[in-house]
Amino acid sequence: MPVEKTNTLVVGAGQAGVAMSEHLSNNGISHLVLERDRIAERWRTARWDSLVANGPAWHDRFPGLEFPDIDADGFVPKEGVADYFVDYARKIAAPVRCGVEVKSVKRLTGQRGFRVETSEGPIEAQNVVAATGPFQRPVFPPIIPAEANLLQIHSNAYRNPDQLPEGAVMVVGAGSSGAQIAEELMNSGRQVYLSVGPHDRPPRRYRNRDFVWWLGVLGKWDMQTPGPGTEHVTIAVSGANGGKTVDFRRFAAGGMQLVGLTAGYSDGKLQFADDLVDNVAKGDANYHSVLDEADAYIARNGLDLPEEPEARKKWPDPDCLTNPIRELDLAAAGVTSVIWATGFALDYSWLEVDAFDETGKPDHRRGVSTEPGVYFIGLPWQSRRGSSFIWGVWHDAKFVADHIATQQTYLEYEPSTSDAMVDA
Repeated sequence: MPVEKTNTLVVGAGQAGVAMSEHLSNNGISHLVLERDRIAERWRTARWDSLVANGPAWHDRFPGLEFPDIDADGFVPKEGVADYFVDYARKIAAPVRCGVEVKSVKRLTGQRGFRVETSEGPIEAQNVVAATGPFQRPVFPPIIPAEANLLQIHSNAYRNPDQLPEGAVMVVGAGSSGAQIAEELMNSGRQVYLSVGPHDRPPRRYRNRDFVWWLGVLGKWDMQTPGPGTEHVTIAVSGANGGKTVDFRRFAAGGMQLVGLTAGYSDGKLQFADDLVDNVAKGDANYHSVLDEADAYIARNGLDLPEEPEARKKWPDPDCLTNPIRELDLAAAGVTSVIWATGFALDYSWLEVDAFDETGKPDHRRGVSTEPGVYFIGLPWQSRRGSSFIWGVWHDAKFVADHIATQQTYLEYEPSTSDAMVDA
């Protein structure tokens, strides 16, 4: 049987793969997009039930299509986000094949291109774009042994409070996922312990503008490289319930118990680092720095935006901040569940090419890898701070597609007859 061939094979049909397809089509590059599940599957089945987009609808979208039936300043529910990408793929006639898993990619011997083994047979492609994004393998720290009498799940397996056994819940990780899950559990009547590590904590809105607007006008989305130690900074922000600023003191006032970074476990007890006060203080400093920069921007540009002095009011320090818990007997505290909101790791085990550095991370410049013909899309900080956001990945995909098109122009070049005679 002849092997199917295409110029460019895109692996993954989430936001990155759909964006990639649009720009490849605009460049006239023949391509296929393979998706092992459904388009934007992880928005549907690897997120909790009440999740909404972290940015407002006017911002977290592609330029060519608005979200239907939702206010521009609203936050789109997860199913609406998934449906959006299905609609977008249909709008651009993206050549997506669902239910096809890519098992391996290897460079062809003695010729240009790659052999891609899939669940539906082999495909040969001149270029391969890894569009599987940064949320591939849940990070599950091996702190509490499996034989402990606890339900332990990663945040990607959490759906709603009813799935958990009766009792208190320990949530490890206070980024966007951990903070939102912890607040939902608290509002459902659960006793919640939240392990808070280092984080940034921007205001959801300030002076009648969402924080995504502030990051835009202040130039922060366009930062091309992270500062020292900030490449993987956890950001605590939420669009839940119409969008509110994440405030850990407010959580504590509602009954949540804050603890420091989870450091160890022994004899049924969790130990925490002595860093809670410092972590919360640095989060506060980040919050106030955004307010200060916003105020300066308004004054410098003479904008008529309402003042908001209440944004600088602080909830009183709860007892868990003034007398931090360093150790918790889980059984005595009634904890029956632990949710690890500890992020994800990359998994490119299927991509058997020389496109990775000594640590196993993609070795690339703006998505163009060190292995000719291999590209990445959807990575954090791929070209700027906004790269892993919906609108950011769309712009990164254009750069990658343009690069593929330029290379194709070189490969298709044939010298004219006169040039060949001169060379002779």
